[in-house]
Amino acid sequence: MNCGRTISLAELLKPSLLLTFRKTTPPMRSFLFTSLFLLIGISLSAQTIDQARLEALTEKHWQSGLSLLNELVSMPNDAVFPDQIAVNIAWCEAAFSQRNWSVERLETGGIPLLLVEKKQPNAKKTALFYFHVDGQAVDISKWDQKNAYQPVLKAQTAAGTWEALPMERLQIEYNADWRIFGRSTSDDKGPLAMFLTAWDALTAAGISPDYSVKIILDFEEEQGSPRLPAAVVKYKEKLAADLMLIMDGPRHTSNLPTLSYGARGISELFLITYGPKLPQHSGHYGNYAPNPALLMSQLLSSMKDETGRVVIPGFYDGITFTEAERNIFAAVPDNEPAVKKRLGLGRTDQVGQSYQESINYPSLNIKGLSAGYTGAQATTIIPAIAVAELDMRLVPESDPVRLFELIKDHIRKQGFFITEKDPTDTERMTHPKIVKVGTSISYQAFRTPMDSPVGAWLRKAMNRSFGTDPVQIRISGGSIPISPFVDALGIPAVTIPTVNADNNQHSPNENLRLGNYKEGIRTILSVLTEKMY
Repeated sequence: MNCGRTISLAELLKPSLLLTFRKTTPPMRSFLFTSLFLLIGISLSAQTIDQARLEALTEKHWQSGLSLLNELVSMPNDAVFPDQIAVNIAWCEAAFSQRNWSVERLETGGIPLLLVEKKQPNAKKTALFYFHVDGQAVDISKWDQKNAYQPVLKAQTAAGTWEALPMERLQIEYNADWRIFGRSTSDDKGPLAMFLTAWDALTAAGISPDYSVKIILDFEEEQGSPRLPAAVVKYKEKLAADLMLIMDGPRHTSNLPTLSYGARGISELFLITYGPKLPQHSGHYGNYAPNPALLMSQLLSSMKDETGRVVIPGFYDGITFTEAERNIFAAVPDNEPAVKKRLGLGRTDQVGQSYQESINYPSLNIKGLSAGYTGAQATTIIPAIAVAELDMRLVPESDPVRLFELIKDHIRKQGFFITEKDPTDTERMTHPKIVKVGTSISYQAFRTPMDSPVGAWLRKAMNRSFGTDPVQIRISGGSIPISPFVDALGIPAVTIPTVNADNNQHSPNENLRLGNYKEGIRTILSVLTEKMY
């Protein structure tokens, strides 16, 4: 045997070498046996499979994967109700245990996280995947079906409405534009079912990644993952990995394969303005008792100009874009006229020169206002209070603590006395304008350089699957709780969105397009079979 080079599996199986094998001594024969099985193992476990094979594996397994999705969606998953989440946790434990993954609950003092792991022999690197399993609340009166947790297959009619089809129809017919409607079909149980399906397909084919895989399952993401940051620090040794892949969020609006290299963080601001101690008759006290709704309106309108830009000094400090970064924005194939038509917008805010640029700034959004009553409950009163809740989407350059202080300074300059609790009678008599201010920080933004090794690795995998580079987004507008992992573990993170952009996530009639489901399985297959850099 020539020990100066590696003998391939094909060479070992040549007749001439098989004849030599029979003539070797027992120790050498044992060595050859070991080499043969090692090579067979390597050939089965670290394959980079081509586009045709990826398509064939997807086609063979997607229907069984759809059964997984329907089973997952059938479990209510509003984290406000821990009993619902307990059922989902137990399902996930069973699903991964049946696939011979190690499973561990990470206690948080509330709803636990679930860490599952599949170690690969001789793997030098580990990828940490993130999914969340909880979903938004359901107001079934707004849904076009009887039960949001009972998945329904639907096809769009010529009139634009959605017509229910028997799920069994998929056994004889397939249309990529048909959709599965149900809460969490897209956000985020669909991607989890895609992953399990892809894993089952590889297992059946005798293929596995050349890297170890960990998955963290979050069951409180839609509640802001309040316990996750502390848990990541507490369990950072268990979570240790070389990179993080987030399976959440929609593809670009073109519905082309997409990679997103970051996500904005989120924080909140709670405001209450005060009028009379109790609601008063608007005839007796109109023109006399200040209306807190008007005070709130004046305060909020002072924060932005008519173009939608925040006018509070310093709010956008530290955010500049190079020519290369503007080229990145321009390379994203946004069809802004179509977006405006779909949203019914005759104009847009002018924070950035384009949609992509706009989401690279922090935002200040009024997410809700309340004062008095409207509609059938309307009464002619001057309300006692007005309430406004705002959210701030954050980019890496924006420190929420600093932004909160800028906002408070601005409020004081509008003549308001700021308090953190309801005002006393003395404070009411002393200060003509009072506002109660509360703040909350859920998590920071993160952003991974697009020219990083993990970016090149993922582009290579997706190009192998789809024959072209994916749409690349510098940072997505939405928020996901990933910065605690990036900060605590010191690893890069990239989001691999798979679901259709028009999926109605967080809204009634949430859905997942079948074409996206199949392509999502292919995407995960390509990543799991791409040799780690």
